[in-house]
Amino acid sequence: MHAIQLILFILICLLLGFTVYYSIRSRREPDAAKRGLYTARMNIFMGLMLVLLAITQIFFFSESSFRRIFGTVLVLIGVFNVFVGIRNHGHFDRLLR
Repeated sequence: MHAIQLILFILICLLLGFTVYYSIRSRREPDAAKRGLYTARMNIFMGLMLVLLAITQIFFFSESSFRRIFGTVLVLIGVFNVFVGIRNHGHFDRLLR
């Protein structure tokens, strides 16, 4: 149980790092197509991070209705971010070719 929590924590930190990296790259990029591509990647990593945060909230802490609701909201926001990020990544990737 503790090993799973440690692995999830490491993955969340790694995804947070990628989110911050692509956020900074997208803000500093002068080309609009590349900026959109970096923003899409940021959305994908942020969505995955939110889903992992939700998993930790729902399964590894005390039973609380607030934690369940909070975890469900995080899952919904995370899945939406991943979906939008993948859609936008395909769009901006085609623009750069």
